[in-house]
Amino acid sequence: MKTAAAFRLVLVTAPDLRSARRLAKSALTARLAACVNVLPKIESHYWWQGKIESSAEVLLIFKTQKKHLATLEKRLLAQHPYTTPEFLVLPVSAGNKKYLAWLAENC
Repeated sequence: MKTAAAFRLVLVTAPDLRSARRLAKSALTARLAACVNVLPKIESHYWWQGKIESSAEVLLIFKTQKKHLATLEKRLLAQHPYTTPEFLVLPVSAGNKKYLAWLAENC
């Protein structure tokens, strides 16, 4: 069985629910993620082209394996509507053994 260190959480924002669902389905269909959480109605504040901006966005949390990161990033960036999409990777330091086994089996 793989240890928690083999897994990653990937944060991606999208402009709307339709785009977010399309990105989630694409990753799941390709088996690049075992699960994607879609959190609608977040409010983002950020610097863009020298100004502070704000917008409504949708946050996606991809649960994946470290070995899939490069392929997942390439796929999501190719399909993403933003010119500079968020793609942040967080390590997993611990997790339930049954859940980690499920992750390994499904991506």
